[in-house]
Amino acid sequence: MGNNIILTDSAPKPIGPYSQAVMAGNTLYLSGQIALDPQTGLMHQEDIKTETMQVMKNIEAVLNKAGVSFSQVVKVTIYCTDLANFAAINEIYGSYFSTNPPARETVQVSALPKGAHVEISLIAVK
Repeated sequence: MGNNIILTDSAPKPIGPYSQAVMAGNTLYLSGQIALDPQTGLMHQEDIKTETMQVMKNIEAVLNKAGVSFSQVVKVTIYCTDLANFAAINEIYGSYFSTNPPARETVQVSALPKGAHVEISLIAVK
């Protein structure tokens, strides 16, 4: 079983030694996405909802490149710097998983790359 590296210009380029996603067999491991605009490289941080929407757009771009949809996501990890933002993050996140949502945990962390307030990674099965 070989690994297939997933890379798309429709999501931010990796800012370190990692891939946007790796398809191992029929399982996709998507690296954490933050609210970087793939065209400008700038963060979308007007508010937590805008930031979360950009994160989800970035995730969607990588999923699309891998030929996977949100309905095939089985596990999500949300990292945020302030759990007081959880309701707003959850509102945007939930709009992508209206039926049969995946397993998930949300973890508060002290800091995220590029000053992000939210980062989301996931696993999907094709």
